[in-house]
Amino acid sequence: MRKLSFILVIMLLPAWILLSGFKATNSNSLTAINPPGEFETLLAYLESNRPFINTDAAPALISADEVKKNLKNPKYQIIDIRSESWFEYGHVKNAVNVHPTQLLNHFESSIVPSDFDKIVLICYSGQSAAYFTSLLRIAGYDNVYSMNWGMSSWRVDFAENSWLKNTSDSFVSKLETTTNDKAEKNSKPSINTGQSEGEKILRDRLQKAFETPYKEYIVKSSDVFENPDKYYIVDYTGSENYAKGHIPSAVQYDPQGSLSSANDLLTLPTDKRILVYGPTGQETAYVVAYLNILGYDAGNLAYGANSFMHKSLKENNREAFTKKQVNMYPVIE
Repeated sequence: MRKLSFILVIMLLPAWILLSGFKATNSNSLTAINPPGEFETLLAYLESNRPFINTDAAPALISADEVKKNLKNPKYQIIDIRSESWFEYGHVKNAVNVHPTQLLNHFESSIVPSDFDKIVLICYSGQSAAYFTSLLRIAGYDNVYSMNWGMSSWRVDFAENSWLKNTSDSFVSKLETTTNDKAEKNSKPSINTGQSEGEKILRDRLQKAFETPYKEYIVKSSDVFENPDKYYIVDYTGSENYAKGHIPSAVQYDPQGSLSSANDLLTLPTDKRILVYGPTGQETAYVVAYLNILGYDAGNLAYGANSFMHKSLKENNREAFTKKQVNMYPVIE
């Protein structure tokens, strides 16, 4: 009898092992069959470790006045990302000229970022500096800021070459007040870095982002109003301003919070270019950088709403650029 029982145990053992293996596999089936893709891994990493874009800290703007007051402050690092020729024409005292493609390397190899209270990026209008400041914030450098209005707020000749010649009311008559619904939740962007960890995926995405000229993300208001169907238009001005008038077919997204996975991020399409606009193009440059890192095809409206409804912004005490924003601060030539 004992011999028979032993034989039965031996015969049933393979079946028991197979059944146990099936149960173990079944308990982890979601992970084994549908492991998270790079987009999901990167998004989870950013939302857990670098939530900047969906917080009140965004956008990280600093005024020309504050920069001027801290020219002798060793705890302030000023980085001018304009072309070498414009830098030589005139720049803020103690500023260093760093090409955008070299920014990440500059932070990793040339300076110790934690030595400074604030690191300020400066460009022509504040828009490209905002874009690259956002990338640096995403990279983990929480003490980086962009100077509001760029060199246009430093001296009038810079403003005349940038902001003062790009404000317009050309399309104010074409604005609509219709409320447009957000899209349904879409498929997610495809990211293929070959990495499996969030930090490594981010590193690869950042490397490519710094190598890409900001001009590739600029969209002019004339193109948007003439060809609105080319874009999924994100109005990033707040619900009250949206109700007063917006670009036709634009959909309203709330600043500081709506572009998280828990809210409306996944309503953004992956089969169409996303055009983001706000009053100045600076606040939205921060957003565009974040979306591009996540694999979306996002563009920024050059000079924001100032490019098509400047007078209205001014009359409603919104962020309209005027000569009041221009100082006459000295430069190094």
